[in-house]
Amino acid sequence: MNRYDVVVVGGRVAGASTALLLARAGARVALIDRSRRGSDTVSTHGLMRAGVLQLSRWGLLDQIVAAGTPPIRSTTFHYPNRPTVHVAIRPSPGVDALYAPRRHLLDWLLVDAAAQAGVHVITDTAVTALRSDSHGRVRGVHMVSRGGEPVEVPASITVGADGIRSTVATLTRAPVIQRGRSRSAVFYRYLTNMAADGYEWAYGAGTAAGLIPTNHSQTCVFVSTTPERMRAFRRAGAEHAFAAVLAQAAPAFLERVAAAEPASSIYGWGGIPGHVRRSWGPGWALVGDAGYYKDPITTHGMTDALRDAELLADAIIESIAGETPEAQALARYQQARDRLSGQHFAATEDVAAYDWNPDDIDGLLRRVSSAMTDEVTYLQTLPNLARTKQPALG
Repeated sequence: MNRYDVVVVGGRVAGASTALLLARAGARVALIDRSRRGSDTVSTHGLMRAGVLQLSRWGLLDQIVAAGTPPIRSTTFHYPNRPTVHVAIRPSPGVDALYAPRRHLLDWLLVDAAAQAGVHVITDTAVTALRSDSHGRVRGVHMVSRGGEPVEVPASITVGADGIRSTVATLTRAPVIQRGRSRSAVFYRYLTNMAADGYEWAYGAGTAAGLIPTNHSQTCVFVSTTPERMRAFRRAGAEHAFAAVLAQAAPAFLERVAAAEPASSIYGWGGIPGHVRRSWGPGWALVGDAGYYKDPITTHGMTDALRDAELLADAIIESIAGETPEAQALARYQQARDRLSGQHFAATEDVAAYDWNPDDIDGLLRRVSSAMTDEVTYLQTLPNLARTKQPALG
């Protein structure tokens, strides 16, 4: 029975990134995911500047580009009865453009990089319980092997990166310290042979839509509104709801969408309110949506996950190396995450309410942009992490 410094539960963006950075710093890490490696998942795909900067700093951006992910060099905003606003993406250190990779590509790349750094990757396996000692400290996990056998995975620290409905958060009874009030219901599909000018966002009365160029010459087209409105539209079927919300939010998209070829069926997301959980305790921590989730309307979830993976990995390494007491290091991780997230969470809540006047939406979007600028400024102060594995800790 191997013993690890850290076991990470959840192998998507947040979990794979955390495991990668820990292993590169010399930690012994196991990464467990219930899905098969390289499987797809619901996603907005879009990486904002901070997310691209992280992949660049970690030496992974070139692989995203080499996989044929199209560069995003502009963002266009469409408003009703107002001129379209076109904003060029200015190159900055580490970020020559934005990118929106398919999740099966990005997740696979991160897991592969983690494995190359020495992480023991275990897929198609569910965690069933946490190990704990007589003092209540978490000491790893119980899981069921692919053959159906119970297995213990001892670890000094257990990280829950297992999504909104996190098993680790549930088992540790991690309290919600802030809960959102807004949520988007979303339909999206992939189209081929569609001309899209970078990221394009459109805002109508109580509705929104977007175009996100991604891999395989496809564009992800989404529409969103409140769950109540979406249910009303959906009474005539998903195709009707998709077309009706698109017409209301983005009449400028209609001709291009009609001329494109469907490359997928329509996928849906009913939406849940955002949350901020207390994200650490004795022997455990949460990262990604497990600890902090906000509505996808501002397309920042993957970027948050990449940022917070590094914040948490740094805190864990300080603790394992004996530089900082564990509780102090993990508390500082959460404080940094919340400081960088607070303004963005609040602005996203207001956008996802869909009760704004379309003439005033640009004010909300400026708040979102300001929060993203603060985040990039912070990340630019951090060292480059495109390095190989360091000597083992301890």
